[in-house]
Amino acid sequence: MAAEILGTPHWLPDLIAICLNRHDAIGSRACWVLEFVFKKDPARLFPYLGVFIDGLSRLQEESSIRPMAKICELLAGSYYKPGKGAKPPLESRHRERMAEVCFDWLIGPHKVAPKAYCMQTLYLLGEEFPWIRPELREVLKLNYAKGSAAYQARARHVLKLLEKSQ
Repeated sequence: MAAEILGTPHWLPDLIAICLNRHDAIGSRACWVLEFVFKKDPARLFPYLGVFIDGLSRLQEESSIRPMAKICELLAGSYYKPGKGAKPPLESRHRERMAEVCFDWLIGPHKVAPKAYCMQTLYLLGEEFPWIRPELREVLKLNYAKGSAAYQARARHVLKLLEKSQ
């Protein structure tokens, strides 16, 4: 399906609308497709970043949140540590909104994968927004003891990065 979207880019706005507005298995599958589209050609999402980021807070399904949190991590990574591809045109309001959503997902009753993606996204956003890293450190320390082994492993990694960046 991702290949179909890549071959027919005018379908991308419809895919994003399904991702953000369907709270069922179809919406979750659309989110997975969007993740694959983004991994293959990140720039395809760039014209729709405002719609994408503004709609993240509406997601309810765990199966939808995971791929969208992954896209956020990849967006932040390519914005703050650009590599081969184009730097995403994330406006300041986009980055602030992404931080809010990632904190909501990090402290909310979600599975480890989206929380792990959010930890990394927030760490990267903290390069620009000084309030993020102290808040992230506190959330990780507060939830560490009750987190799963996977949560603790990622939290330890991010806490080490936070210590190095002080």
